[in-house]
Amino acid sequence: MAKKKKRLKFSFRTLLLILTAALVGWVIYQNWPDIIDTWDHLQETNLVVLLLLIPEQLFMYYACGQIFFSYLRHQRNVQKFSNKEIMSISTELNFVNHAVPAGGVGGLAFLTYRLRPFGVSAGQSSFLYIFRYATTTVINYLQALIAIVILLTLGLIPEAAMWIIPVALLMNMGVGLGLWLIIYVASSNKRIGHFAKLVERLSGGAARAFTFGRKKYLIRDEKISAYFADIHQSLNIAKKNRQFLKGPALWGLVYSFLEIGTYWLVACALGRPELLPFIMVGEAIGSVFDGIVPYGLYELGMAGVMIALGVDFPTATIVTVMTRVFTLVFTVISGSVPYYKAIKAKK
Repeated sequence: MAKKKKRLKFSFRTLLLILTAALVGWVIYQNWPDIIDTWDHLQETNLVVLLLLIPEQLFMYYACGQIFFSYLRHQRNVQKFSNKEIMSISTELNFVNHAVPAGGVGGLAFLTYRLRPFGVSAGQSSFLYIFRYATTTVINYLQALIAIVILLTLGLIPEAAMWIIPVALLMNMGVGLGLWLIIYVASSNKRIGHFAKLVERLSGGAARAFTFGRKKYLIRDEKISAYFADIHQSLNIAKKNRQFLKGPALWGLVYSFLEIGTYWLVACALGRPELLPFIMVGEAIGSVFDGIVPYGLYELGMAGVMIALGVDFPTATIVTVMTRVFTLVFTVISGSVPYYKAIKAKK
């Protein structure tokens, strides 16, 4: 019986690896025209500057990992992480976020699975994932406001593009409201119970509709309550020990600067370093989609904002396309092997 169970686990892992490989192939296929376009424009770039993206990306992965692990180091129930493990998990997470076209959901699911052997609960993983998104989003918008002030002072925002300012503020408010709602629900066991029953009813209705009544529930409210109770506990620990959040917040600041730095290095390689404030605004608005939409629309929105701000269409497009292609290729190269080893590991 034990052998049969082991065989089922192996088949599931194999299926997951095959599915991931298929998704990576699909992402590459979808981006193939951009890959060819980037190759054609390489002769226009300063390759020495472009190669700086390699250490910059590796440090960005490390900063992303430190947002999680600088907090987890203070948790008694969590095993210690080596720098090698931090780097490996960060590259794997980045790989999943690019390979699985499901916004940030795939990344959260993988992070939960990956950290479980170290004693990190699903609630702790979710809390840190939300904290990372909240921190980087707030920092991105602060950077965007600084960039908008600079552009307004220099008179570089066209009259027709003034709509970007209220849109940026409204999107910031929307993200803040969404994060507040999550914290509001997770802060009360009573609200958690009401929310769990609501999700059970909604998911149950969807399950009955798609299975023609054969399946009454997709997920029971007990499991939802347990999950949010875990987040509730992590939130209470963070409230009582706010000094534990200083490290993750600082690493979030570094990570946000490096995200912008990726696009700016490509712009510098193309001889356009003056595009930095335009990139800061575009990246801030585009980052809202990063956690909720498939990969690709993020860069499309960013290019659109840059064009609206007055950057010429060819330059805005090639900067975003080249950055996407480089990060995609580098992500597959750096993350696929650690991901394969993590899935095959028998922890």
